[in-house]
Amino acid sequence: MIEVNDIHKSFGKSHILKGITTVFEKGKTNLIIGQSGSGKTVFLKCLLGLFSPEEGSIVYDGKAYSSLTENEKRDLRQEMGMVFQGSALFDSMTVEGNVKFPLEMFTKQSNSEMEDRVNTVLARVNLVDAHNKFPAEISGGMQKRVAIARAIVMNPKYLFCDEPNSGLDPKTAILIDDLIKEITEEYNITTIINTHDMNSVMQIGEKILFLKDGLKEWEGTKNEIFKTDNEAVTNFVYSSDLFKKVRQMYIEERN
Repeated sequence: MIEVNDIHKSFGKSHILKGITTVFEKGKTNLIIGQSGSGKTVFLKCLLGLFSPEEGSIVYDGKAYSSLTENEKRDLRQEMGMVFQGSALFDSMTVEGNVKFPLEMFTKQSNSEMEDRVNTVLARVNLVDAHNKFPAEISGGMQKRVAIARAIVMNPKYLFCDEPNSGLDPKTAILIDDLIKEITEEYNITTIINTHDMNSVMQIGEKILFLKDGLKEWEGTKNEIFKTDNEAVTNFVYSSDLFKKVRQMYIEERN
C-alpha cells in the first residue's frame, strides 16, 4: 500500500502538484488518468522517489519516504519495478540479458539462481522461447512482455507502469492489461499505471485517480466513473463517440 498525504511539488514558480491525497491499495490495479499537463508524470516520479515533494508525505507500507536514510531509500527503490512507456530495453542485450540485468546489478545470486529466476518470469509472461532473441527481432507486444518480466524479476512490492499500451494494437493492449492485472493479484503487488488509454480504464481500473491542473479532481472505480456528474471527468472519458454510447447504454440499463 502507498499512502499519499497532501503532497505539493513546484518547479520555480510553477506549482505542479497542489495537495494530492490518496491511497493505492495492494493487490489492485490503480490507474492515474488526466490530460497532458495535469501533473501525472510529476506525480509518478514523486511516487518513484525521483522527485521530492516540498510538502506532504508518501508512505510505503507504513514507512514515510522522507524519514528514510539513504540506504533505506536505496533498498526501497529495489522493491520497485518499472515498465517504461517505450519498454526501454537494451538493444545490445538479448531478452534473457535484459531480464537478468537487475539481478546482476542488485543481487549476489549465483548465475544458476539468476537463470532460474529469469526462466520463471519469462514463462510467466509467456515468452519461453525468446531467451536468445534481441529486442529488434521481436514484436512490440513481446517487447512489452519482456519489460514486464524485467520489472518483476526482483519480486517487487510496487509495480509502476508508464503508458504500458503505448504503440500497441488494441488486441495486444488488452493482453498486456490482463497480464498486468493477473501479476498484480498473484504477487499481491501495489500496481500504479499512468495511462491515456480509456480501454485500460474500463478493462482493469479497480481504482482510478483523475488529475486536473495538479489537483485530485476525482477518484473511484471503473463502474463509478459511469455515474459521476463531474464535468471534467465526463469530458475526458467521453471525448470519443464510443464511450458516449457506452455511457448512454449504462444509463438506459440503470433506468
